[in-house]
Amino acid sequence: MDDPKGLADDLSACLSGLHRTIRRHVRSRLALEPLAGAQGDLLRLVVERPGISVSAAAKELRLAGNSVSTQVQQLARLGYLTRETSPTDRRGAVLRATGAGEERLALWADERAELFERQLHRLSEQDVDALAAALPALRALTDLIGTDREA
Repeated sequence: MDDPKGLADDLSACLSGLHRTIRRHVRSRLALEPLAGAQGDLLRLVVERPGISVSAAAKELRLAGNSVSTQVQQLARLGYLTRETSPTDRRGAVLRATGAGEERLALWADERAELFERQLHRLSEQDVDALAAALPALRALTDLIGTDREA
């Protein structure tokens, strides 16, 4: 590789731009109130792991406990999460998504998938093949970044 820093910068900028563009498009199509990135991440985590504790969610998301508690309060006010007393530790709380929270994520995922499908049809076959071939490397990079010890 001739320029690893250049590749890292280009890849980071491209993926960040793609994520922002998708988020803006889906939000405008669904006319949903915006969620902060941390709120969306927390809601997705709670849907994936119902009954997760606030402290476990904070650890998983690599956020301070008080930051997650603030996100929980905001998502609960929006009707997307509930916070219940933990059945195993009365001092702790567990989180569950409401039907509205699950529906929001499902609508978001459906619209995002439809957006990708529409746009993939507009690309050349070679570009689609290149994207498909890049998926294993992108997944591996995601896993490595997720376990980076310097984070």
